[in-house]
Amino acid sequence: MSTSSQLGEYLRARRELVRPEDVSLPVLGQRRVAGLRREEVAMLAGISSDYYLRLEQGRDHNPSVQVLESLARVLRLDETATAYLIGLAAPQARRRARRHRRETVPAGIRQLVASIGLPAFVESRYSDVLAANDLAHAVSPNLRIGENRMRTMFLDPAEQALCPDFEQAMAYMVAGLRQSVGTDTDDPRFIQIVGELSLSSERFRQLWARHDVHAREGSQTVMHHPQVGELTLHKERLVIGGGGLVLVMYHPAPGTGSAEKLSLLASLAAPASSTQPPIAIEATDS
Repeated sequence: MSTSSQLGEYLRARRELVRPEDVSLPVLGQRRVAGLRREEVAMLAGISSDYYLRLEQGRDHNPSVQVLESLARVLRLDETATAYLIGLAAPQARRRARRHRRETVPAGIRQLVASIGLPAFVESRYSDVLAANDLAHAVSPNLRIGENRMRTMFLDPAEQALCPDFEQAMAYMVAGLRQSVGTDTDDPRFIQIVGELSLSSERFRQLWARHDVHAREGSQTVMHHPQVGELTLHKERLVIGGGGLVLVMYHPAPGTGSAEKLSLLASLAAPASSTQPPIAIEATDS
């Protein structure tokens, strides 16, 4: 898909999610379209209806930043989504011929994951698990090398059972994938993941069609663990270099029941920790 087509698709999807009352427009009679009409978006953004139509149809390739920022305001986009919108309209920033490279977890990060004493793993920009320690695997059996976290969240009921608010987690992961990939939608790994989940999950198709964008950030998470019960953990996400790799670590607040339960899980996982430390796989990114 061309950059201009991606821009048009994004504008259309976001327009359909904004209600007239959200932007102080009166609702008169029955409306036949979801969200705002094109002419309403154009009026509120201070551009002509014909120009906005060309943007949605992918017939204008060089909208100014000022126009895009005006559209972002009308479409109620936050800072992350606005940056994504502007990036869609900047073809010079798109890597037209990406070189074949390997996604490899640095040796120092692998050692850190193995020795840190907290559930920790490394994921790629596509949510592939590239390295993980035994305690991470004890927290979730799907936190192991070679798994894809989006795939397990959408397709594995056991993973959903771990997360009481899995619907929100699904939406967050899809929005994070879109923000992480940006305009590199011709990447084979991206095409594989989106294609598989689009065929296998109606919920993924619904969320992907919304075109939500969200930066992947740390947060507090609650898990319903089958062995120790409810765990409340802080999840930290630390970017590794500039290749899209992220080190993810879970840690409890000191002195809490969750800290005691995590210690229990660590003791249960201890026999496996005498084996070789986790290593990173080398996933190709072409």
